[in-house]
Amino acid sequence: MGEREFLPLTIAVLTVSDTRSLSGDASGRTLEERLTAAGHRLAERVIAPDDIYRIRAVVSAWIADPAVQVVLTTGGTGMTGRDSTPEAIRPLLDKEITGFGELFRMLSWDEIGTSTLQSRALGGLANATFIFCLPGSTGACRTGWDRILQAQLDARTRPCNLVELLPRLGER
Repeated sequence: MGEREFLPLTIAVLTVSDTRSLSGDASGRTLEERLTAAGHRLAERVIAPDDIYRIRAVVSAWIADPAVQVVLTTGGTGMTGRDSTPEAIRPLLDKEITGFGELFRMLSWDEIGTSTLQSRALGGLANATFIFCLPGSTGACRTGWDRILQAQLDARTRPCNLVELLPRLGER
């Protein structure tokens, strides 16, 4: 079997925050820099407040757009009263990728110990679009991208990766 070819994906980034602006959004910028450095295309980068319906509106537009293959969110995955990203995203999912949150917390253990218990990182699939919800810290975005997503969003990763599933995601 020959060498696999890199296939650039179109990825949208949403930062969930009541206080950040695009210029002050280090976590969203980190994801944008990493995904473009890996050879992927940025579809759009948006900031939305911690409001279930505003989050759903942005993500719903992206999952309805066949050009967007992956949505990354950062922020709103904690436990405070305003943290609502998992509640906003979960009803949109056709399938949950439970291993993403489990793996993210396992890897975070090395960096933040038992504090990883507070992370509600979430992964799933909606309308043939992968969605990954990361915590709002820049460190969490680095961990999620560098240690999970970069490899799984690269068609060259063996033995398997999420990219090779893309042609089959719309099967009914």
